[in-house]
Amino acid sequence: MKRVLAIILGGGAGTRLYPLTKTRAKPAVPLAGKYRLIDIPISNCINSGINKMYVLTQFNSASLNRHLTQSYNLSAGFGQGFVEVLAAQQTPESPSWFEGTADAVRKYQWLFQEWDVDHYLILSGDQLYRMDYSLFVDHHIKTGSDVSIGALPVDAAQAEGFGLMHTNDHGRIQEFREKPKGDELKAMWVDTSRMGLSAEEALKRPYLASMGIYVFSRDTLFDLLAKHPGATDFGKEIIPEALKRGDHLQSYLFDDYWEDIGTIGAFYEANMALTDQPNPAFSFYDEKFPIYTRPRYLPPSKLLDAQVTQSIVGEGSMLKACSIHHCVLGVRTRVEDEVVLQDTLVMGNDFFESSEERAVLRERGGTPVGVGRGTTVKRAILDKNVRIGQDVSIVNKDRVEEADRPELGFYIRNGIVVIVKNGTIADGTVI
Repeated sequence: MKRVLAIILGGGAGTRLYPLTKTRAKPAVPLAGKYRLIDIPISNCINSGINKMYVLTQFNSASLNRHLTQSYNLSAGFGQGFVEVLAAQQTPESPSWFEGTADAVRKYQWLFQEWDVDHYLILSGDQLYRMDYSLFVDHHIKTGSDVSIGALPVDAAQAEGFGLMHTNDHGRIQEFREKPKGDELKAMWVDTSRMGLSAEEALKRPYLASMGIYVFSRDTLFDLLAKHPGATDFGKEIIPEALKRGDHLQSYLFDDYWEDIGTIGAFYEANMALTDQPNPAFSFYDEKFPIYTRPRYLPPSKLLDAQVTQSIVGEGSMLKACSIHHCVLGVRTRVEDEVVLQDTLVMGNDFFESSEERAVLRERGGTPVGVGRGTTVKRAILDKNVRIGQDVSIVNKDRVEEADRPELGFYIRNGIVVIVKNGTIADGTVI
């Protein structure tokens, strides 16, 4: 793995995750109370023995850069390695921003080529899964492949939203199609039992979806980028071109939990699923394969006469006489008396407010951070540092699916109310 360089793609503007991406890059979106999305591929790399990583981004990269700087000093704790952000930049030779996944890699290929490595592992920065990439790379080498693609077995309903691979019995890719439908979809059917699935599971999930993660052999990557200068996307253009010219493309089956955090709905459900008992589909409790993040050295959480069921509570939180069910509460969350939180993700706070500061704020007509006395919140996302007043009701009683209320500090996406970062909701407000 010392001869592998990882390139993590930060994604586009993250419009489907807006307003969570209003002030931050998609990989910097908080996850599970204390992590960020970017922690997933970086932790997978560290646990796989890969310690040379670049993160490519072009939108709101300041918070992402700050998080990586504060979290990953690989030369100190993990051996001689690095995690570095490469932001899109305009130069005389390259006057445009990143125009796609392949274009982003092409614009920095001069840097990637300087490394004495044999393989490039290309990853996405907005997926939730746990994978040992060393097995992926070993499979690539053993099969003598030019390009290997992570493959997820899916059913027909899921298949329409992915790039699909049709392979021979040995997993070699013979055809690749982006989001096929109808007869085109049927033509991509594969007997996935030959790749390790049981006969029953193979009938349920007979399609191989691209996970958007790749292993490229060094010469293959740069040759494809050079010979197809107009190709901007790996899935839509580079992979089909590689197939067309006869390169050896191999699938690598991954039959475990994987979630693409592409929409507010998917992001919300992935966080809520972490509270499932006794064994959630994805768990951060794995000593052999930990997920790393920024060490904050916060005090333990304090519960004062609080009723909490099926929830995750981040460190440094203070919960008074409140009722919390099926929630994820981030670090430094503050919940006052007589509050009801249900099916809600609270991202927590970047700072503490003392009791004195909170009292002064109240006297001056302000709203302290956290959730105020007598408030009810159901099926919502409260972004970082929000200030929810007293006797507020956030329940989406009219079951609105989509709404934009930036002047009021909230949006509704997929029926989920999202209170924006640093937003304030006045006392007595009903949403």
